[in-house]
Amino acid sequence: MDLFGAGTDTNSSTVEWAMAELLRNPKTMVKAQAEIDHVIGQKGVVEDSDISELPYLQAVVKETFRLHPAAPLLVPRKAESDVEIFGFLVPKDTQVLVNVWAIGRDPSVWENPTLFEPERFLGKEIDVRGRDYELTPFGAGRRICPGLPLAVKTVPLMLASLLYSFDWKLPNGVGFEDLDMDESFGLTLHKANPLHAVPVKKRTI
Repeated sequence: MDLFGAGTDTNSSTVEWAMAELLRNPKTMVKAQAEIDHVIGQKGVVEDSDISELPYLQAVVKETFRLHPAAPLLVPRKAESDVEIFGFLVPKDTQVLVNVWAIGRDPSVWENPTLFEPERFLGKEIDVRGRDYELTPFGAGRRICPGLPLAVKTVPLMLASLLYSFDWKLPNGVGFEDLDMDESFGLTLHKANPLHAVPVKKRTI
């Protein structure tokens, strides 16, 4: 139950953050939908095999992981022995927390770190699987999150399906610049207030 709960909660939260960022950045949403429409055409449904043909959508997902990691401090680790890192001594049995939320917004690592810019990942090999330490929303090494395979398959598939099947707008009276992006910090990172978006059917499936 813990595995299913953790997997569904974090994935749905990531899709919610992605939709919120796209609604706040309409030009980015248009680019993502244009790519999806070009690749999927009139097929009527987005399949898992289509995701590899959607590099801009994949960049949108990576940018969402960068700004809104599902577990902002990852899962606590413990040092197995005394170790020195960049001149700092970490004693054995010390509990270690990795602030991937702060790393994703570090101006010494990312240009315009607070802006949602999927283009920063286009043409680059930066991945979320623990090899590139500037983007490790799932951790790294032997203790990497076991939910990674599920997330990298379901998040882009869910997001692509939503963007392919519907156009989206905010409720009446809400401008994209007014969209609430407050965060609720905890073991996982949620929107403080749930996203309210209006789907507009754009084709018959």
